[in-house]
Amino acid sequence: MKISNRSIGISYPPLVIAEMSGNHNQSLERAIAIVEAAAESGAHALKLQTYTADTITLDVSEGEFFINDKESLWEGNSLYDLYEQAHTPWDWHKPIMEKAAELGLICFSSPFDESAVDFLEELSVPAYKIASFEINHIPLIRKVAKTGKPMIISTGMASFEEIEEAVVNAKEAGAKDIILLKCTSSYPSTPKNSNLFTIADMKKQFNCEIGISDHTMGIGVSVAAVAHGASVIEKHFTLSRDDEGVDSDFSLEPNELNA
Repeated sequence: MKISNRSIGISYPPLVIAEMSGNHNQSLERAIAIVEAAAESGAHALKLQTYTADTITLDVSEGEFFINDKESLWEGNSLYDLYEQAHTPWDWHKPIMEKAAELGLICFSSPFDESAVDFLEELSVPAYKIASFEINHIPLIRKVAKTGKPMIISTGMASFEEIEEAVVNAKEAGAKDIILLKCTSSYPSTPKNSNLFTIADMKKQFNCEIGISDHTMGIGVSVAAVAHGASVIEKHFTLSRDDEGVDSDFSLEPNELNA
């Protein structure tokens, strides 16, 4: 299979995706600098996230909408405030994608609701990523699948049955090229809980390409994942962890990605 002009599979070098997420710190200038650094550091693709605080949550600061977990990087924030800080403004997508194309990067995004798919179709994205938290959002998966473009589906926290339901619905709705990403939804995660032996089993069970969405520090787990059959690597990427972006604590810096 291919995304844009890049062949993906065990016979090819792994596709390396730099995930910008909210590490732009609400600066378009910094977002463009991240694109440039990703290209210079050897990434093949750049991924965005397409949502607003209003499309993803409610403006509520209590109960399940407020982060009280002291082990969380985002403890003390409401979900609304966190997503307001982390989202990539929609009018930034076009200049970011144009810069990525200029530098030879494949650029695509994770939509978090159906309106985001309509918006991304206007920008002619070459592929879509379904985030782990949306794997049970079947209407979204079916809408993306109907575009006929390659789909990358992250599987953090999902059960076998949930992954199976997502894959079956994607195929029924028209998806022909599906990549599943082994993912541990902790931030950061550790090599010990990365469970890389799952990669081979996922490939056997679902008969599609398998990659890894790696939230560990460094590149060791990603390298090991390739040895276990991963054909795609996704890593969060920042210019500097010292700049304290929302995901900076578990993001690679340029010299690390270039290693």
